[in-house]
Parts: sequence; structure tokens; C-alpha cells
Amino acid sequence: MQLGRHISGQFNAELESIRTNVLTMGGLVEQQLSFAMQALHKQDIELARQVIRDDHKVNAMEVSIDESCTRIIAKRQPAAKDLRLVIAIIKTITDLERIGDVAAKMAYVAIETPDLKDRKFHVSLEPLCRQAIAMLHQVLDAFARMDIEAAAEVHKLDDRLDSEYEAVIRQLMTYMMEDTKNIPHILQVMWSARAIERVGDRCQNICEYIIYFVKGKDVRHLDDQSIEEVLRKE
Repeated sequence: MQLGRHISGQFNAELESIRTNVLTMGGLVEQQLSFAMQALHKQDIELARQVIRDDHKVNAMEVSIDESCTRIIAKRQPAAKDLRLVIAIIKTITDLERIGDVAAKMAYVAIETPDLKDRKFHVSLEPLCRQAIAMLHQVLDAFARMDIEAAAEVHKLDDRLDSEYEAVIRQLMTYMMEDTKNIPHILQVMWSARAIERVGDRCQNICEYIIYFVKGKDVRHLDDQSIEEVLRKE
């Protein structure tokens, strides 16, 4: 990770501790999303309940890391790259917490449709969710190394996730037309699909925070080609 070295060894330790905590939080969120997918696909009610119970751990980690960042700002008054790092971390944990919320909501859908005999509705979400989990895993790896090239590559993956989402919606709409009795259940699955698609947007945000930290450039709302141009500049 591209952290500068400071005269104060304690400052270095504080920054490293926060970085480690962000990655731990990211790992937990990735696990939550994976478990939620399994609970929905296999109709595993106990696993779904576990995901919901563990959501408070994600929330607690967000609060703890945010408090640590606030203390660093107050105590160390960071500037330049150090300040960008703290800002990037604060924004990253907000997006991770919201991805955690997606997992919890998927778990609620699994619990609320326990008697659904036709599993094809839930099965249609699995490829979409796997892509979202893979994207999250890759962006966390890019964050661990503050690798802007890797971040830019992950940023591009959202188009693929969007395409998969559109395919899922078309499939679910076909199911709705085949049997109107299933509409209430399918609407819940559609809602889950939309939430999973938003995971890709959250991952894109984290990619942008990585680039902001390393390059000092705000690349929000830029397309992939414009981001590549920013990366090529010294």
C-alpha cells in the first residue's frame, strides 16, 4: 500500500490499523453477500437468519472505523495524501455498509418466500450475484494494494453486471406473464436483483476512491475512457 512514512511511528501504526480494519470489514461483507446468495438459492432459512444477525457486525465496524478516522483528523490534522486516504476510507466503509444491507435484504426475501415451490425465480439471481461478489472481491484486492490499474479494470466490470441484470429482469418478466399468481414473489426477486446490481455501483465508487487517493484526482461521473486518461497523466 502506498502509505508514506511519518516521523511519528504511532501515526504509521494508526493508518495501518485502519487499513487492516477496512479490509476485515470488506471480507465480512463479501461473506455476507455469499451467504445471502446461498440462503436464497437453497431456501436455507437458518443461514438467512444468520446473515441478518451478523449485519450488526458490519454496522459496528463502520462506526468504529469512522470514529478512528475522526480521531486521526482531530489529533493528527492530516494533509495532502494522508488526508485523501482518510477521506477515501470514510467513503469506502459507507459503501461497504450499504452492500452489507443488500445481503441482509436478500436474506429477508429468502425468509419471506419459504413455501415457494418453483425455485427458478431465485435461481435466476445466482449468476448476477456471483458477478457482484467477484467484483467486490477484486475491488477489495485493489484497495489492499491501492492499485489504480486494477481499480480501473474493476470499474469497467459494472457494464457486464448491468447486462446480466437486464437479462434477469427480462427473464422474470416472462415468468410473470406465464402465471400471474407468481407476481408477488417475482416482484420480491426483482427487487433483490436491483439491489445486487447496485453492488456493482458501490464497487465502482470504491474504485474511484482508490484513484482519488493515489492520483489526487476526483474521477466521479467520468466514463472509463476518461478515467484511463487520468491514469496516464503524471
